[in-house]
Amino acid sequence: MSARIAVGISDAPDPLEAFAEAAAAARRGVGPSCDLCLLFAGASHLGHAEQVLGVVRSELEPAHLIGCGAGGVVGAGREIEDGPGAVVWAASLPGAEIETHHFRVERELDGPPRLVGLDRADDLGEALILLADPYTFAAEALLRRVNAERPGLPVLGGLASAAATGSASLFRDGQILDEGAVGCSLAGVEVLSCVSQGAAPVGPEMTITAAHDNVIEELASVPAIERLRGAIATLAPAEQELASGGLMLGLVIDENQPDYERGDFLVRPVIGADPDAGSVVIGERVRIGQTVRMHVRDGASADEDLRQALRAQSAALGDAGAAGALLFTCNGRGAHMFAVPDHDATAVSDALGAAVGGFFCAGEIGPVGGRNFLHGFTATMAVFPAER
Repeated sequence: MSARIAVGISDAPDPLEAFAEAAAAARRGVGPSCDLCLLFAGASHLGHAEQVLGVVRSELEPAHLIGCGAGGVVGAGREIEDGPGAVVWAASLPGAEIETHHFRVERELDGPPRLVGLDRADDLGEALILLADPYTFAAEALLRRVNAERPGLPVLGGLASAAATGSASLFRDGQILDEGAVGCSLAGVEVLSCVSQGAAPVGPEMTITAAHDNVIEELASVPAIERLRGAIATLAPAEQELASGGLMLGLVIDENQPDYERGDFLVRPVIGADPDAGSVVIGERVRIGQTVRMHVRDGASADEDLRQALRAQSAALGDAGAAGALLFTCNGRGAHMFAVPDHDATAVSDALGAAVGGFFCAGEIGPVGGRNFLHGFTATMAVFPAER
């Protein structure tokens, strides 16, 4: 049997009405068996988290459920960026092995923080969907461990972007949680990752020849600032203007290929510079010998990057297409970036021709070059192929 995925969305101000409406729509599409449900709740709904969870579980009777608070929600080609929003994503996944998880960090007086809830990365199936509270959980620590112990295991998701005073922002099965992260591991079902970092590469590729930590001292044996200034001077005027508004560097993660294309770079902002030393500081650790390229971002480059990623994803899916997808998009995107409503939701739904649901995140999680990272201004997707 093939996978069935459906999404319900509502902007009703009453939380019980909103989630009853969204869950009923998901039920009509997914059928009588719901193996996995994800719910995303706007801040105004979180004060009624227990009732919201009860409504969804009553309607769908999901075998497994996770969810989180969302500053905005995405579903059925629509984005609700502000105000009350409710999304219920439901999947029937015959043959899949699914397990939900609650990860948290324990801080001990005489030792380093300890990750609780993950005994072995081998327990995480073949893919992990992760929803993390940004205030109580260091998602990057979990990602580093997965990258080290389970190379190639895709982790996709985002940081919860809404909370209500006195209310929890995470859901796991029948629980409402106020710290850590929730996740669901999947095996026996194919999950494809699709990541659009929303930036365009410009200028030449350069090699880091002196560096430490997240400080680049030299590029191609020239002080980094001097080398970047020279490279920027060769750009077209429009690209120079974008670079002046916020230059980023793309780092090649997997060097084992002859050429590097758009999706091969991990994009990070330049966050500081030392004119006297000629060095620049970026938001990621670097190493000598690593290839970098300048990147710029605006609405047009983000649109083209997403559509290019979706074209590649559609080609990978082949004629069978997708049963559905989860979309985790940055809360800095939306109408703020694209000046039109529903941009990412429409682009993904149109490209995949399938049910898509998700939320606007305070940070997005997805793999680049076979390793998992926490991103910003990015759209990451977990795509579920139809039967192949």
